[in-house]
Amino acid sequence: MGSVPAYNLPSVALAGDRLQVYNCYRFKDALKQIGCRWNPEGKAWSLMATPENFRKLTQAVPGLKVDKSIVAKMTEAALAEAEQQSTTWDNAQPIEPMPLKTVPFKHQVAAYNLALSKPSSGLLMEQGCGKTMTAIAVAGRRFQRGEITRVLVVAPASVVPVWPKEFAIHAAFPHEVKCLEGSTVKRAEILRAWRPDPDHLQVAVINYEATWRMEEALIAWRPDMIICDESQRIKTPGARQSKAMARLGTIARYRMILTGTPVSQGPLDFYSQYRFLDRNIFGTSYYAFRARYALMGGYENRQVIGYQNLDDLVQKAHTVAFRCRKEDCLDLPEQVDQVMYCELEKDARRVYDQLVRESVAELSEENIVMAPNVLSRLLRLSQMTGGYLRVDEQTTLVSKAKMGLLEETLDDLIEAGKKVVVFARFVPEIEAIVKTLEKKKVAHGLIYGATPMDARGEMVESFQTDPAVKVFVAQVQTAGLGITLHAADTAIFYSLDYSFANYDQCRARIHRIGQKNNCTYIHLVAKDTVDAKVLTALGEKKSLADQVVDRWRELLG
Repeated sequence: MGSVPAYNLPSVALAGDRLQVYNCYRFKDALKQIGCRWNPEGKAWSLMATPENFRKLTQAVPGLKVDKSIVAKMTEAALAEAEQQSTTWDNAQPIEPMPLKTVPFKHQVAAYNLALSKPSSGLLMEQGCGKTMTAIAVAGRRFQRGEITRVLVVAPASVVPVWPKEFAIHAAFPHEVKCLEGSTVKRAEILRAWRPDPDHLQVAVINYEATWRMEEALIAWRPDMIICDESQRIKTPGARQSKAMARLGTIARYRMILTGTPVSQGPLDFYSQYRFLDRNIFGTSYYAFRARYALMGGYENRQVIGYQNLDDLVQKAHTVAFRCRKEDCLDLPEQVDQVMYCELEKDARRVYDQLVRESVAELSEENIVMAPNVLSRLLRLSQMTGGYLRVDEQTTLVSKAKMGLLEETLDDLIEAGKKVVVFARFVPEIEAIVKTLEKKKVAHGLIYGATPMDARGEMVESFQTDPAVKVFVAQVQTAGLGITLHAADTAIFYSLDYSFANYDQCRARIHRIGQKNNCTYIHLVAKDTVDAKVLTALGEKKSLADQVVDRWRELLG
């Protein structure tokens, strides 16, 4: 049964599959009309917990106090009902050739067809479904048509380095990609010096935080197409980067948004993203948009307590958008790998480079380079990319870059309703991850060297069966064998050791019998460090320890 609220105000709680309404006797006639029945045991009015009943309830009881968790659950159910659509893409054929070096999946073909047919489009495709490759195909075809010569891609900082790599892998058309990095002055100079080239598609990639700082330079560059990657980053209408993107959207003939979580906080998240994408769909007044789709209540009627007209909202959003989730994409491979990047802070970069120089100098003086000596130096570099350095028996925090990237990535996944396994190698990293989860009040499980053996089974069971336990933190060497974590279909590798066997076993914790979804593995990499070289070796199914003697200079960088 739902617990009775402490305050003598009309309020609602969720008890299993029922909505329990308290302190509402004076509204009993209205409650009866919408199907409520008195529950003497719980001393509450009760009705089935459906989005429609919830909507009727919020309208029947003015000032109803509603917990955010109930709003989220009812909204999720309402959106799921409204988003019901055909997901049979077996016969999808491109309406025009897709200029790709790689073969697309059928759902990507369907997304390409929709995006190419409209000047503004949204690829609302869950992580791992290949929206970047689809966007590259659309941009390439528009270039071949003679519609565009310049594309601006705005993305989270962690994703900016991914775009040049994705173009190199997939694009079957002449192109030049530049990441706008460094100071604002330096970024602006890159754009000013970039001469038009009708024979190549010019693609500038920049992070969101920089857009409002160099908006004038971006406008002066005159992109024909703007791609807003992970567009949930501009869901807050009043944020500087959201306003900047809305203004930039008015100068480009073609616009795209890419996101797997368009409504991570609720349906009102659509507004700001579509203000950039196509102002004709939801207009230019946030308050008019909220009045149509939100139900207001609580103190002075200022709290969003529910939503209405969601079928209309979803229908309008989908007129220019393609929506799919991993479970819809039966043609996807069972396992999808992704890399996300962070950049070490200046001081951390200086220390890292100094360690590299010292290691190279010391090893160069040895007559015979031994594997353990190389591995010990690589170990220190790997520790540092994770944020910590051990010197004279003391561990020091030297960088927050990768932890910040982990927080950002976890927030997105948890908001999307995902359970996630996080693998890390070093104890200080694991302790910092746990501390971060505790600070955010995210329920989690944990297995590392210090976890008692008799507590490990309970940790796993809780993660597997309790919906409230969202994250499982696992040490690579300790939790790579013998446990099943397939309640998650997504794993994040915060750091890696050098053993392919360990890496392969960690991947198998979520990809095993009983897993119903395709699995996504996200690798966090500090740019221009040993991280990338370790990941490359493991991707080739090789253990790094077998290569260090012959490749030590290359591995150290």
